[in-house]
Amino acid sequence: MHKINHIGIAVPSIDATLPFYRDQLGMACLGIEEVAEQKVKVAMLSIGESKIELLEPTAEDSPVARFLEKSGQGIHHIAYEVTDIEVAIASLLADGARMIDEKPRQGAHGTRIAFLHPKSSHGVLTELCQSGH
Repeated sequence: MHKINHIGIAVPSIDATLPFYRDQLGMACLGIEEVAEQKVKVAMLSIGESKIELLEPTAEDSPVARFLEKSGQGIHHIAYEVTDIEVAIASLLADGARMIDEKPRQGAHGTRIAFLHPKSSHGVLTELCQSGH
């Protein structure tokens, strides 16, 4: 793991939340896209070498919608950048970690991602993120 790639924040509405991060905090919006597989709309904002990812559910049965219903808006996950996501997953599994994704899947902005189960990361939903560049 190299660094924190981004911190995911669950929000009920990107349109309502984005102005705070962009206009009041001065973060540059790198783009907004929908990740249909995860039933989420994502806005990525830049802050130094890291990013903030705003997550808005696009369906009532999405994981982010369930998170909002249970916990309200706030920090959803922390994503760590890895060079080789397959190697990182294999290493974690070999060490006994429980993975939500044992194989990488497509994330926002051309990334490949995999989540560790919070029970393996002391209650924190943890994402591995390999850049598509």
